[in-house]
Formats: sequence, structure tokens, C-alpha cells
Amino acid sequence: MTNYIINGGKPLYGEIEISGAKNAAVAIIPAALMVDGVCRIENLPDISDVNTLLSILKEMGAKIHAVNKRTIDIDCTHIGTSNATFDKMRRIRASYYLIGALLGRFGKADVAMPGGCNFGGVRPIDQHVKGFSAMGANVSVKNGIVSTKTTGRLRGATIYLDVVSVGATINLMLGAALAEGVTFIENAAREPHIVDVANFLNSMGADIRGAGTNAIKIRGVESLKGGFYSIIPDQIEAGTFMTAVAGCGGRIVIKDVIPKHLDCISQKLREMGVTVVDLEDSVIVQRTDPLVRTHIKTMPYPGFPTDMQPQISTILCLAEGTSTVTEGVWDNRFKYVDELTKMGSSIRVMERTAVIEGVPYLTGAPIKASDLRAGAALVIAGLCAKGETVVEGVDYIERGYEKIVEKLIGVGADIKAVYVPDEPKVKTRDIG
Repeated sequence: MTNYIINGGKPLYGEIEISGAKNAAVAIIPAALMVDGVCRIENLPDISDVNTLLSILKEMGAKIHAVNKRTIDIDCTHIGTSNATFDKMRRIRASYYLIGALLGRFGKADVAMPGGCNFGGVRPIDQHVKGFSAMGANVSVKNGIVSTKTTGRLRGATIYLDVVSVGATINLMLGAALAEGVTFIENAAREPHIVDVANFLNSMGADIRGAGTNAIKIRGVESLKGGFYSIIPDQIEAGTFMTAVAGCGGRIVIKDVIPKHLDCISQKLREMGVTVVDLEDSVIVQRTDPLVRTHIKTMPYPGFPTDMQPQISTILCLAEGTSTVTEGVWDNRFKYVDELTKMGSSIRVMERTAVIEGVPYLTGAPIKASDLRAGAALVIAGLCAKGETVVEGVDYIERGYEKIVEKLIGVGADIKAVYVPDEPKVKTRDIG
């Protein structure tokens, strides 16, 4: 395994370039299954979730050619299977997008239940099932396999989501793109990566309108054709580095971003005493004075994102006064708090709310990531802390952050990735 070793307490100065959006990429890659012809996808992040999805498509028969590190050609024209039950499916949550893509193309799909992060909350697919059923599909779940089938093509329908769900919004949008008739998704999620997936599909010939609002209209088309598309910058990666410099102090220019997508993060950092300046395609983040308390509640976009909750909670540990962080999306996303406690933080969790009493400093300790965003938060904690921090479980972090160690080193952090060999198994023998 690999650990990160961090010697903290150093301010950050310099520039960081943001990669393509992970949450858009892991939906756009499955969407390529629906396209007859070659899709050239640019600005792909080099992360393990993307590489796993590309490997799954290749095993299904897709032709994949890497133009360079961030650009690939995908040709799914001759894929003849609607079966995606590989063990790799269980590694990532976004594998459920294969349901919508395969169901839209073939009218049937057998897909292994998704895996990915387990941060303590229940992440059901009931809204996906509700929507596909409304569109004429029979859906069953047995032995860890989601089986969906319809006679002919899916049929357009009006679907009201009981909860605002990013995954269900995207999955139903995929299926509806090739359905007969018109589909309306009401109470739809509005995140930037939903707009990006819709723009990708439209660039391939789909007819999707209203993405980015709470009502999306999809007029099904007969087929999608190949084309070119570039993925938007990663809002959460940018926000993570913004909180890192807010916690450590210093000044960094975060390049290749869409500042509007960062408004909800920027505003909370400003409330904490951090300077955030928006430029055309970059933001400048600077912190020289002590952090001050604030109150945060995560909400669907354009509210404060749940995927930034662990990171901002970490730097609130160093803010003067008492802060509260309320998780408004998932039932429980505070598993990382025990690790921060090892470093000297003062946090009390009561159901969905964490009460954070600011402390003068954190102290380095051995800590372990339990999911992707919690792992990023623990890296930030190590960067802010006095002394050495060893972060285990970095495979979670590398699912969603491209070259995070190299990027942090580039702005003055003392961090390195160290390979640690597995403990040898001890042989035993029966004594009879």
C-alpha cells in the first residue's frame, strides 16, 4: 500500500492547475456507450475511477485509444452486450450510470451493484428504479445484480424525483436520450456536472433542454453520432485546494476553473476571513489573518456542496470561536471526525450536525482515510498540523484527485507518497 507522509505547518504559495471534473467524467464515459461512432473526450482527469471505467468499457468491447494523457477516443459502435457484471463495477459508485446508458441503447441491462465510498450514509438507487419503471422498464435486484428490461425502446414519461438526486437525474437523462417520445424530469438536481453531461449528449445529437434547472426536458432521438467534447474543470478539486491554503495560510492562484461554480465555496471562505478574488478562468486565494468561525449547511447546488463538507470542517477546527456544520444531503458524513480528534480537534457530532470548537493548532498523527473527500480533508489537516502526519488509505484519495501530491509539492507543501510493503502472512500448522 501507499501512505502519504506530511510535515505540516508550511504556508502555500504558487499556482495549481485544476483537472477535468471527476463527477462529469464518470458519467460521460458510460454515456459514450450510446454513441455510434468515435467520441473524442478531452480534459479527462487521470484518476483511478476514470481508468476503471475505461477498463470496463474495453472489456465490453469498446475500442479505446489514448491520444494523450488527457484525451481519449472511444468507439462503442460494435459493442453487442448489455451485461456489465464485472468485479470492477463494485469499486466505484458511478458504475450505475451504465444502467441508463445500456438500457437506452439496448432496451436491457444487467449491471453489478455499484461500490465506491462508504462514508456512513445510505446511498440507495430507488429514484433510479422509480424513473426507469415509469419509462416502461421492468427492474429487479437479485444477488447483487440490477437487471432492467423493456420491450423495444424506453418510453418518454414525466418523472418527479422524491429527493434531489444527482445520480438519478443523470441516469434517467441517459436513458431518456434514446427513448421514444418526451421525458420530463422534475425536481432534478442542478449541479454543474449535470449540465456537462447534457452538453456532451447534445453535442452527439441528443435533444436535452433545461439542464441546470429543476425541470429537464428530453426529446428522445433515434441515435447519437460521434464527435468532440471537453470536460469542465473540477469544482470540488478546486474547492479542496482553496480550503488547503485557507487552513495553511499563504497565497495560491488556482487556474483553469469556472469561478461561478465556486461561488458557494468562495463565499464561505470570505466569511472566515479568507481573501478570494475571481478572475476570468482562475481564482486567487490568500489568507494572512486568523480564521474566524462560521456556520454551514450542505445543500444541493447552488448550495454548499456535500463533497466539500469534510474539507471545510477540517479548517474550521482552526477557526476562532464555535462553528456548526450541518449535513443536509446524507444521513451521516462525519466518520472522519475520529481521525481529526487524534490530531487535537474539538468536535461534537449530534445526528447531522457537528459543533466545532476552534483550537490553536492541530498535531500530526497517524490517521486513515475512510472515503474520497474525507481523505482529502485529512491531507489538509496534515498540511495544517504541527509535526508529522501519516495518512493511510490513500487509494480513496486517488480515486478523485489527479497527482495531488505533485500539485501540493508545487506550492510548497512537504508531502510525499511512500510505498509500504504488505505484512508477510505468517504460516501456521495444525498441531494434532
